[in-house]
Amino acid sequence: MKIGDKCPIFKGKDQNGNTFDIETILGKKNIIIYFYPKNETKVCTAQACSFRDNYETFKDHECEVIGISGDNEKSHQSFAKNHSLPFILLSDGDKSLRKLFDVPKVFLGLIPGRYTYIVDKNGVIVEIYHDMLDAESHTKKALETIDIKGF
Repeated sequence: MKIGDKCPIFKGKDQNGNTFDIETILGKKNIIIYFYPKNETKVCTAQACSFRDNYETFKDHECEVIGISGDNEKSHQSFAKNHSLPFILLSDGDKSLRKLFDVPKVFLGLIPGRYTYIVDKNGVIVEIYHDMLDAESHTKKALETIDIKGF
């Protein structure tokens, strides 16, 4: 995936066990899709909480936030409850969504990468950001992008 590509069409199970279909919001909202390694780890929790703390700002800019990891629905449900996460968490146990978005593994191919994709209302990827260690920078980059692009 690269900037300028159309967002792929996909479905996934959310933290409540429901099937989420990206086509329900694609073309209607701006979308922030972030991939992260694992629920309840220090850096991933900081990232999720940073998106949570800025969620109202994202909503004000007609953005939906979607977090994706290989954790199962039950783990996502617990993670969302433990940290009051108001957005969608999708399970990617088979890594099909990571493959669809070309999210690489890092650190000698051992750890799933941390990538954020920002999609405009036209369904076009307008920004791709990755930083494994500074998870909160993903939220900052998303906020900068919606400001610069005028979402």
